[in-house]
Amino acid sequence: MRVVIADDHALFRDGLRSLLEAREIDVVGEARNGREAVAEARAQLPDIVLMDLTMPEMGGLEATRLISAELPDVNVVVLTASEEDADLFEAIKSGAEGFLPKNLEAGTLFALLEGVMQGQPALTPGLARKLLHEFAQPATKPTERPVEGLTDREREVLELLVQGVTSNRELADRLYVSENTIKYHLRNILNKLHLQNRAQVIAYAVRHGLIEPPSST
Repeated sequence: MRVVIADDHALFRDGLRSLLEAREIDVVGEARNGREAVAEARAQLPDIVLMDLTMPEMGGLEATRLISAELPDVNVVVLTASEEDADLFEAIKSGAEGFLPKNLEAGTLFALLEGVMQGQPALTPGLARKLLHEFAQPATKPTERPVEGLTDREREVLELLVQGVTSNRELADRLYVSENTIKYHLRNILNKLHLQNRAQVIAYAVRHGLIEPPSST
């Protein structure tokens, strides 16, 4: 796993680098602001950019939007001290593959980062519930993206994603197809709904009533 750390606090970067390298994760770059984060992502093409939100020159949200649009194979995971729900929602809308608090336990962080490598969004259960609740609200423009073009198989993939089945391997096992076929379906879903990642797909599917969210009981 190759990671870029973007945070304007040098001590935090140093501590996070040491933590990651102790788990044999390769830290290939560091950035003090969003502009440097974009430059490092372009230069290093890491698997993951761990992105702070509040940084000088360019904030994390703008950097996330640029990286997600230009480098779709680079996963941006927001790592922040912010507890604002609005930051969570905007980060996912901007293309982030996850949103994690800085007070997260190390073991949970590593597990979630490994999940990102398998195509899973990096969200704690509490934040995932908030995200589903927010996007389950009625859409202000229900016809803003046509969904009639989705095939039956693509809708099956959507249903499994909302149920929490997010890795390519598990999706393939559930539908008795190859992982390459799953990637093909996911690419089609993203293109048809004009979305950038799986977290956005899950939120969109619930919000627009395509798939019922799982029961919280």
